[in-house]
Amino acid sequence: MRRDVFQAIADPTRRAIITLIALQAMTPNAIAEHFNTTRQAVSKHLRILTECELVKQKQKGREIYYQLEINKMKEIDQWLEQFKKIWEQRFNQLDNLLLTIKKQEK
Repeated sequence: MRRDVFQAIADPTRRAIITLIALQAMTPNAIAEHFNTTRQAVSKHLRILTECELVKQKQKGREIYYQLEINKMKEIDQWLEQFKKIWEQRFNQLDNLLLTIKKQEK
């Protein structure tokens, strides 16, 4: 079953995993140490993140390291950008309204 990136980031544990590996690649065991859950549960989350191409595996000797796939994160950012523009426009309108109200009070 193919999942999309938004399914992957919907889960708080997966978002926490993304945050953990954003700065450095980590092994599944190192990731699991940060959670009060089983290693198997963390592996399931990593599998979903890998399926969605948000993380990739890199073999170093006998260890597998998971690292963030920046290009896939850009896909999320691009989708959110449309909403950022709307929010910024509405905040600017609110700022203008507040300025108008302050001027009228003087």
